[in-house]
Amino acid sequence: MTLSLADAARLTAGATMWTTGAVPERNARSLMLADGPMGVASGRVDERDVSVLTPAPVAQGASWDLDLVAQMGALVGNDAITMGVDALLAPNVNMARSPLAGRAFEYYSEDPLLTGLCGAAWVRGIQSTGTAAVAKHFVCNDSETQRDTMNCVVDDATLRQVYLLPFEMACTAGCGGIMTAYNHVNGDWCAEASGPLTIVRDEWAYGGVLMSDFFATHSTAATLNAGLDLEMPGPARFLGAKAEDAVAQGLVSADRVQDAAERVIRFNQRFGGAKTPATLDSEELLTAGAAAGFVLLRNDGLLPLAPTIRTLAVIGPNATAPCYQGGTFARIAVTPDALTPLEAITATLGQHMAIVHEPGVDPQPRLPAMPVTPALDLGDGCTTGLTVEYFAGHDLTAPPLSRETRATNSLVWFHGVHDQGRFNETGAVRASGWYVASGDGAHRFYAGATGPVVLKVDGVEIIRRDVQPAASDIMGVLKAGDADEGVVTLRAGQRVLVEVELRYAPARVQGLWYGVRAPDTPDAMLARAIAAAAQADAVVLMLGETADASVESKDRSDTRLDPAQLHLAQAVRAANPRTAIVVNVGHAFDASFATDAAALLVAWYPGQNFGKALADVLIGTREPGGRLPMTLAAQEADYPAYGLTPDDGGDLRYDDGLLVGYRGFKAQGKAALFPLGAGMGYTSFALGEARVADGRIVVEVTNTGTRAGSEVIQAYLAQSPYALVGFAKLHLAPGESATATIEPSPYILRSVPGSDAVPLVIGRNAQDAAVTLRLPR
Repeated sequence: MTLSLADAARLTAGATMWTTGAVPERNARSLMLADGPMGVASGRVDERDVSVLTPAPVAQGASWDLDLVAQMGALVGNDAITMGVDALLAPNVNMARSPLAGRAFEYYSEDPLLTGLCGAAWVRGIQSTGTAAVAKHFVCNDSETQRDTMNCVVDDATLRQVYLLPFEMACTAGCGGIMTAYNHVNGDWCAEASGPLTIVRDEWAYGGVLMSDFFATHSTAATLNAGLDLEMPGPARFLGAKAEDAVAQGLVSADRVQDAAERVIRFNQRFGGAKTPATLDSEELLTAGAAAGFVLLRNDGLLPLAPTIRTLAVIGPNATAPCYQGGTFARIAVTPDALTPLEAITATLGQHMAIVHEPGVDPQPRLPAMPVTPALDLGDGCTTGLTVEYFAGHDLTAPPLSRETRATNSLVWFHGVHDQGRFNETGAVRASGWYVASGDGAHRFYAGATGPVVLKVDGVEIIRRDVQPAASDIMGVLKAGDADEGVVTLRAGQRVLVEVELRYAPARVQGLWYGVRAPDTPDAMLARAIAAAAQADAVVLMLGETADASVESKDRSDTRLDPAQLHLAQAVRAANPRTAIVVNVGHAFDASFATDAAALLVAWYPGQNFGKALADVLIGTREPGGRLPMTLAAQEADYPAYGLTPDDGGDLRYDDGLLVGYRGFKAQGKAALFPLGAGMGYTSFALGEARVADGRIVVEVTNTGTRAGSEVIQAYLAQSPYALVGFAKLHLAPGESATATIEPSPYILRSVPGSDAVPLVIGRNAQDAAVTLRLPR
């Protein structure tokens, strides 16, 4: 059945915020979309948005285990089925080009092959359940600074061999769709970039749907003629009925609109049918998956912890306030059942040793929580949180439209305030609750919003923030979370009413956030931590980021941990050298502060079972199975790509070319502090003979230690550009030998000129040339 032009045009835009259009007579029902990739985000972006939270892609990439990555995709697919979701906007197969990238936790690696293999595995996993994968963000959306306007300038070879390659591999794996990014690439908006989109449609013969990121379209004719099929979200802004108008004006062919509609129909038909949940042990998979991504970079015999330890000090802010995930609009709430690292360590080890804890520094340096009880009893059984009231207009003395209780310090509304659909009108919100001071002294209150905000304590205004709504990247405003501060002196036990008021103007999204910091001093917190460390037999020092440190719309300014945390690390190690440092970050970081630590473990953002996995790894019931998916430099100047601020003309030049990440270190003759692929478990391995058999690289590997463990054998091109061509991960018992078989990637070898045999190096990281051989062409 051929669609009318009007019906075809209608399908080129989403029906609603999260749904596609439908054609029932073609068995193409509307599909429900949701954001990802760490879990299924409902779009609320608040404490009610609970679903399964897997390890972040950077942690999955660190596992170097494609079967595990596929299982993670299937696990998310299962949750999507439960939630009635047909397609997930994931995986993110952009590249961790710079350590400053604000969204690097959502990327698998700095290497295009590892990124592509992981992305393809995740696609196969989730789509095995009948849930679609939509790979994003096409293309060169590898940073966040000025992402709505900046122009990535990249040569054709680099574009194809580095930044397009992971998308090509996702397409080969059959991903249901590709989502274009916000930025420009070589002068064109990504949704209008006919060059890259033509490669996808024609050279790769990709038959899936090409959709825009949300609100990332800027035109009608240019967008359709470049090859985009679907504008999101709905209702239409530039496509939809305007596509029909463009045909009437001779700007777009009717065939192009019909083709776009047919691609949407095929997408709906393919993923609108019956779902097939995967058979998985979710709890075990989430714990094993987290541990598999932990990267142990140093260990002087401290780990696993000896059973003779009588007192263990668990120090650091991330012991009780861990970072499970990054701050994107795919953020989901962690299940209340999740144990913090301190809780899990206490539950696992508390019967065998005394566990003491001190944060050492403020665990929430940006926006602290606000522990309050509701100002009003709404009969909902809620005993914590704030009473939130919604008003028509800016008069808060008028009767509220509605009320609810919310247990959060960050309120975000996408679908109208309290689902009332009032974003096209002015309105107001008041959040209020009773706060009881925990000590004597100055209490610091914080408040911020997408519009003018006031915070009152017992009726006295202490904060007035008269900001105006952002003109462009409102999502960036939300994620940046800027707030003003006001100070009130309270007595211990004093009960005060806190009211936070937002008066908003019409906008497509609104947000309000607030917090309070109780009296304490950095010196006092540090002193307590030092004392606890000195009196313990061993220390687990947990450092890293808060949940709002790595965010969408914002890149970092450097790779260092917070100065207060670095000072804490120095002081604690001086008090007790038997300190295992656990770093909870989502990106490459400056590890120079810990190069002589007794143990250094990188945990990344490991999902909801962080605590359980860490406790198991500390006592040795699981090994830290990860290897670095990116390079940790000895100094920031060594990174081939570092700064991410576009020039005055808005251009961000990819001058590192093909020499991204570890390739640039090799080309410049610079040794990394810890190279790509580095890491160790709790045993040791020896590599034996390497040879080529039937086009595969075969390496003999022996576990020479006393514990079972895993090793990742890696093969690299031994010529410029130095590049990963394949790897194999083995798990061996003590004394066991086995053969590692590496499939050299045709995606990498096709770019090697000539017909001579290809020189390779085989080792356990990008700087380890344990074995050399030549691969016949």
